[in-house]
Amino acid sequence: MGRPLRLILTPGQRGDAPIAPALLDGLKPLRVLADKAYDSDAIRALIKDMGAEPVIPCNPTRKRPILYDFQAYKVRNTVERCFNKLKHYRRIATRFDRRAANFLSFLHLAAAMIWMR
Repeated sequence: MGRPLRLILTPGQRGDAPIAPALLDGLKPLRVLADKAYDSDAIRALIKDMGAEPVIPCNPTRKRPILYDFQAYKVRNTVERCFNKLKHYRRIATRFDRRAANFLSFLHLAAAMIWMR
């Protein structure tokens, strides 16, 4: 539990939500847990089209709040624990590699090492 499934590197100034369809492509989850940054009608529709339940809290700017399963959302901390496991590798935490391809390669290596534990 808490192991990385897919890694996509984006520029630091870019938001995470636009890459969500690529992250979800080909997966068959029962639920998709995400934070408020992923609260958009398009992402919610994509998740429902996959046959999954979106467990995403509403962005405070949303006019009409959408209910979500708060008990299921509590499990989202496993995502944060996964990032923490990756950051145990000093090369990732300090971003030694300046080239994106090299950094992503080491991310994949670290993810494989996490899977082998």
